[in-house]
Amino acid sequence: MDRLKLKTVLGGHPHVKAVKSGELRSDLFDLDFVEYTPTNAAFKPMVREQAFDVCEMAIVTYLMAKAHGKPLVLLPATMLGRFQHSHALYNPAHRTLRPTDLEGKRVGIRSFTTTTGAWIRGILANDYGVNLDKVKWVTFEDPHVAEYVDSTERAPKDKKILQMLLDGELDAALGETSDHPKLKPLFPDPAGEAAKWYARRGAVPVNHLVVVTEQLAKSRPDVVAGVYDLLKRNKEQAGPAATPDLVPFGIEAIRKPLELIVDYAFQQALIPRCYAVEELFDVTTRGLN
Repeated sequence: MDRLKLKTVLGGHPHVKAVKSGELRSDLFDLDFVEYTPTNAAFKPMVREQAFDVCEMAIVTYLMAKAHGKPLVLLPATMLGRFQHSHALYNPAHRTLRPTDLEGKRVGIRSFTTTTGAWIRGILANDYGVNLDKVKWVTFEDPHVAEYVDSTERAPKDKKILQMLLDGELDAALGETSDHPKLKPLFPDPAGEAAKWYARRGAVPVNHLVVVTEQLAKSRPDVVAGVYDLLKRNKEQAGPAATPDLVPFGIEAIRKPLELIVDYAFQQALIPRCYAVEELFDVTTRGLN
């Protein structure tokens, strides 16, 4: 019997290095890697065409895909997690800006539905009292999920987000980092704010997890469990996790961040209702820890 070949997209993360190099393999299947740079360029074809068997995916993209009935199944395997406070910038040459000053301002973001954007907007709304509906959002790309109606202002095609910030055409930008000397973090002490946020919430903001097609999950649940096991073995082999663990694996380890991002996505009208954590998985992946 031929070994199953799974068309796979994963980013170049340290904790998947052995899997991507072939050093760690499964007895059941081979992972046939397709490279996308940046990795998020693979999300749209995965959502719209199920172009791969296994694919890294931003959690908000997955939540929206689920809301629109896309045949994808989530694995509780974090590929990318990070504190978000350092991913917001402003230009002090034009005005001093604090997180609480954003109402009425023009704020750029690559796409309104990015996971980093959803996390930061959730932080702004829930921790700083910002009314997100009073912010003038300027976007540069379509959402990955075609059915979502994006009502933001679209930047001209020839414009770049950081240049618009430097030129004063935007007051702030979310989801961006830069070492440009004229730009400053919107949160004055991003590391300190992140530490306080973690102490209060007890969760690491997860950005990217892994999905498989529903077809694979239904036809070969053993293979789906095997994919998770392989990724988990690589994470364990990569060495002890940081404290806090930025790439948690298993339902219980990611329960709090999932509950939070579901709440934030619902508040921001990215999804029509709040999902229970168990609803985000299928009968196989619900038992993975």
